Amino acid sequence: MLRITLLRAFCGAILLMSLASCSPKSSTPSASVAKPNDDTEGSVVFDIKPANIKSGAIQWVAAYSAGGKTAKFRIELGPSEPSKNTDIPISFGKGRFLTEPGSDASIFLADLKKALEAKTIPSKVEKVASLPFEFVILGKGQLRPSDGGFSGNLPGEWVNMKIFLANGEGEVYLNLNPIVKKGEFSIKDVDYGDVVIAELAKVL
Repeated sequence: MLRITLLRAFCGAILLMSLASCSPKSSTPSASVAKPNDDTEGSVVFDIKPANIKSGAIQWVAAYSAGGKTAKFRIELGPSEPSKNTDIPISFGKGRFLTEPGSDASIFLADLKKALEAKTIPSKVEKVASLPFEFVILGKGQLRPSDGGFSGNLPGEWVNMKIFLANGEGEVYLNLNPIVKKGEFSIKDVDYGDVVIAELAKVL
């Protein structure tokens, strides 16, 4: 039932965007593969490196360093299942964020708060070892032009997806580039900012 609901929710959006953008800025095709922009409005870029692959799941170790503090966490993506609607080339799956020892996410959360336009960072958080989410892959091999958007008109290196936290109460874009080893969280809607921050704080 959740999958059907998600598919209905995305049909209109995907058709309008044509898998061309998952950030606040619009994109235009470019002839060269763009590198991630650390100062893209509405996004926070972090480093990733491949980790274990178990039972079809892929893991990335992520790190964000700023102001002498380093946030660390893992991203795990399970197998994805293509949509049965062949006119909409998206796929669904489940994943989770995992804790990493020695993480100090104070600055990372502050930067995320600004990018996602959240109002607060929770002062008291019940930490968890694993934070599950569901994802929808919106595009693979996406180009990242210098204006901060995404385009599928020319081949690129990015995988852009939307993830759902807290049983769908929070949504945020999660984009990964395994070639340049970068990832980013990017704003979906200001209404989700506080939920996303509160959920991520549990595992960062």
